Amino acid sequence: MAFKGLPSVLAAGVEPAAVYPALQEACWWHSFCCWFVSSQKSEGLSSTMAYLLMFVTLLHLITLAVLFIATMEKSWWVWSSTESSDLWYNCRFDNEKEAWSCESSKETEWLQAVQVLMVLSVVFSCISFLIFLGQLFTMSKGGLFYLTGVCQAFAGVTTFTAALIYTLHNKEILEDSREFNTGYFGFCFFLAWVCVPLLIWSGIMYIHLRKRE
Repeated sequence: MAFKGLPSVLAAGVEPAAVYPALQEACWWHSFCCWFVSSQKSEGLSSTMAYLLMFVTLLHLITLAVLFIATMEKSWWVWSSTESSDLWYNCRFDNEKEAWSCESSKETEWLQAVQVLMVLSVVFSCISFLIFLGQLFTMSKGGLFYLTGVCQAFAGVTTFTAALIYTLHNKEILEDSREFNTGYFGFCFFLAWVCVPLLIWSGIMYIHLRKRE
């Protein structure tokens, strides 16, 4: 039923008692429809944000684990299947003892720079996750995870700088280890490069993520 206005209805000779129930029913139905549509939009948005929150958290933990492996494992440069170098040691597999024998790498300015930057990236990624947990329980609804995102993005920048230095100056870093042309980059070196876009991407996602409740 369409109502053009109560005065016009009364002018047509219709009793008010017959009009009011229909008017109330129409208004109630309109209010219910508006509430249902808005609630569905709100639930859909909340559900999307919840899935995004879980995805970003999982991505952060995976990236942090990969970053830790890249920093601590012994395969930044591989001389052979039994010899390799990382950021901290030169290692050789002893066939008699069937174990790895490692000695400290010679410290150079470039190597120290890579070491410091990789450790900083792990620290900032850990701090970012702790800040995220704190904001998750203390921040008001609708707040943005700016600080978390900035720390995570900074971890990505430091990882990028460390990997770039190792790429450009690996000859100076490994100059006293062995003949430089006999080796190749190890898997930890590539893991560090993989972490760069993951860290920066997750940092950007944190910046745009809103707390839903």
